[in-house]
Amino acid sequence: MFVPSWIRRKIVLPLVAAGVLGVANIPPLYSATVDWLHDRKINSPEYKAANGFWQVVELPKGQRVNAIHAALLPSGRILLIAGSGNDREQFTAGTFKTLVFDPANGHTTLVPTPTDLFCAGHAFLPDGKLLVAGGTLRYEVLEQDVKRAGGTMTIKNESPAESRTFPKGAVLVAADGHKYTLGDDVTVPAATKVTYPPHKAGEQGKTVITAGEARVWVDAAAEGVDYVVDHKAQYEFEGLTGEDHHNFYALADKITMEKQDYQGRKETYEFNPQTEQYERVADMHEKRWYPTLTGLADGQVLAVSGLDGSGLVVDGSKNEIFDPKTKQWTVRSDLNHYFPTYPALFQTARDNVLFFSGSNSGYGPAEKGRAPGFWDLSNNNFTTVPGLRDPDMLETSMSAWVGPVQNQTVMVVGGGGVGESTKATSRIDIIKLNGDNPHFGPGPSLPDKTRYPSLVQLPDDTVLITNGAADYRGRFASDNHTARIYHPDTNTLTYAADPHVGRNYHSAAILLPDGRVLTVGSDPLYRDKKNSITGQFEQRMEIYTPAYLYRDGGRPSIGNGPTDLKPGQQATYTTASRDIATARLIRPSAATHMLNTEQRSLALDITQAQGSITVTLPTSPSLMPPGPYMLFFINKDGVPSEAKWVSVAAP
Repeated sequence: MFVPSWIRRKIVLPLVAAGVLGVANIPPLYSATVDWLHDRKINSPEYKAANGFWQVVELPKGQRVNAIHAALLPSGRILLIAGSGNDREQFTAGTFKTLVFDPANGHTTLVPTPTDLFCAGHAFLPDGKLLVAGGTLRYEVLEQDVKRAGGTMTIKNESPAESRTFPKGAVLVAADGHKYTLGDDVTVPAATKVTYPPHKAGEQGKTVITAGEARVWVDAAAEGVDYVVDHKAQYEFEGLTGEDHHNFYALADKITMEKQDYQGRKETYEFNPQTEQYERVADMHEKRWYPTLTGLADGQVLAVSGLDGSGLVVDGSKNEIFDPKTKQWTVRSDLNHYFPTYPALFQTARDNVLFFSGSNSGYGPAEKGRAPGFWDLSNNNFTTVPGLRDPDMLETSMSAWVGPVQNQTVMVVGGGGVGESTKATSRIDIIKLNGDNPHFGPGPSLPDKTRYPSLVQLPDDTVLITNGAADYRGRFASDNHTARIYHPDTNTLTYAADPHVGRNYHSAAILLPDGRVLTVGSDPLYRDKKNSITGQFEQRMEIYTPAYLYRDGGRPSIGNGPTDLKPGQQATYTTASRDIATARLIRPSAATHMLNTEQRSLALDITQAQGSITVTLPTSPSLMPPGPYMLFFINKDGVPSEAKWVSVAAP
């Protein structure tokens, strides 16, 4: 093995010592040499031009967060939301964090975080604000750790005159005197009163009162099995008298010492990229933890799934839509479809039609709501699509558009079995949504079985696939440390430089305005191959510079031109570049839990003139939902410009 002269001088004494002490010291020396040769290789211009380059970014200790959610703001800065960061001590202390990071200069700002947004949902609005809804009301308690009995009660209101809000901690009393406290504030709507006309002359009409009701979690007032109730029972509010005592009461099927799941919140905020502050808007009607928020063609946002205030998956009849004009949520019981938590839902090119790829992040029965298909919001029909391989390993997979969204092609990558399964797959399957009889077909296989992959659409129409582990939350030190580039024109993978940092659960990757990719997060269960040392959240970030930024000839530029655009509009931008081949509009990412249905790339028609390029936007809002986008020019060598931020108006 050849060793450079300068390093030979440094290792001669250790080699002599190894001759005296034996061969036990040789492996570390060999390893150090191999590492040096590897570092020289990956830092060479030739290697970078072929495979790209990764750079680890470590923020100062006081500015690090557990990056559960990552979003690219239209300011070019990165929003990293931790909330309690999957840390029960932080949750109990009420310590919730959000960080804004500027990848251009490394500056950071900690943002006041109003509640625990850990495991919320998010989507961009037409005005560029990020809608953030849901989060964590309560951490799970495993059965062996449950000290206080708990369960869901239905609070009844038989008064047509008023709704009533009962605060967290209000006491309900059983017939045997055992007391239970509300786990959260609950508002019970007024009863409805309907008087029906009489059947015969002289008779009085019949009046029917239907009690208003709301569900809420309760905890036993003290520890012990004495508070377990294994049958349906009625409970009274402590302190209510007279008519209130009659009108307000609670019913529960049972109160148990069984496992208590995570519970969701219903608070909703808009994060303002100009002020970098959260702004409160109307609450959702349902509490949601692990929900999906999907932006629609008209700028409204659909919220589905998530765990409710009792730790149950929100029923499909409670799907709801946010209107950014009124800043209110409306329950859409007509859009009744059940999904597991964090389902990957894409707005397709067809009006009112969404595509569910099957990718999800877990909670819900293994046999319910996991089949991919088209969901027609105009009539609530759901049509499944065939062909997906390893259909029992969609949990912790990821899906993304492939190439320009006009191609209507989606990929499903990796994934594993439901729950803490050891099953994982290297599957990549592709579906063309606008083809005849849409169905999945095989793509190339990943080099390793992969749960928790991250997919990033690049301006040159390829897709970066990185992050992931072969086992649940990286057990047995199974992080893959690999990256690949998917090429849709050939349906092949090519090698990309290996990332330094392994990433599994709670990781994300997003495209930056300069064409690089930022990866964050990772939340392993353990830190060693024997699963004996408790894992730590990965707070280092890493930036990948794709190979296209190491090509000779420089990169194209975008000069002056409009920043406010409309569907179908033509817009002219100055440029000194003469070799522009394509133009792309790419929507910024908002990623969490292998879910990033915000990202989409649109191909623009271009007309070149001396010193300028005119682009033509698509006319369909279904292809191009309103909101912020990055405009890239890409030259004939596949090198993108730095992005120019534009805003596409709602239709």
